[in-house]
Amino acid sequence: MPEGDTVYRTAEMLRAALSGKTLTRCDVRIPRFATVDLTGCVVDEVLSRGKHLFIRVADASIHSHLKMDGAWLSGGRIRRVPAHKIRIILETPDSRVAGVDLGVLEILQRDRDMEAVAHLGPDLLGDDWDPHLAAANLVADPRRPLAEALLDQRVMAGVGNVYANELCFVFGRLPSSEVGRVADPMRLVQRARDMLWLNRLRANRTTTGDTRPGRDLWVYGRVGRPCRRCGTAIRSDTTGDRVSYWCPVCQT
Repeated sequence: MPEGDTVYRTAEMLRAALSGKTLTRCDVRIPRFATVDLTGCVVDEVLSRGKHLFIRVADASIHSHLKMDGAWLSGGRIRRVPAHKIRIILETPDSRVAGVDLGVLEILQRDRDMEAVAHLGPDLLGDDWDPHLAAANLVADPRRPLAEALLDQRVMAGVGNVYANELCFVFGRLPSSEVGRVADPMRLVQRARDMLWLNRLRANRTTTGDTRPGRDLWVYGRVGRPCRRCGTAIRSDTTGDRVSYWCPVCQT
């Protein structure tokens, strides 16, 4: 599932494939931007901001958001994707990348591209990371459900549903528990930062510290299986916009 660490890693891949190279092909398959052709231009930089990606080329910026199912692929992996799923193809003399099922794809003016993410809170994996501001944002509405606040990118940018559920477990609170019941908001946002930072360069995400299959997460996706701490069956709630997971004993 694309969360802040996935986007950071994607930016690293795109940077290696494109940065400093001249585009030999620019095929944008979104009707609104289908006439945009940056062929012949040099890719200056690739940036990630929360769950957003920016590829800066000449005076343009290719802005994308993976949403739930999107991905950027490179090389031979592109051949395995049905053509109708590809939203953009970029090629250089020695590389090829494609954006697949992107939730957002638009071409912005380079000097104004950050306006698209001006609403975001501090980026957990960015140079602007500020735990004090993130903690203040988190507790701004003390009656708000904790998981909902963690998922709000205006609080801090990068947490998705996996990390929201895992953080709730680590801090012993139900996803529906009020933010005001968190004893140490600063510690929580710092733990969120630690989780994403440690996973930013590896595909086998873990929050338990154990990367072995089946041992990598505390509660997410483990409904009905025993809690790793107390052995009680993990529960879930699928009635909301996002699925919640929790241990009824370890979380209150």
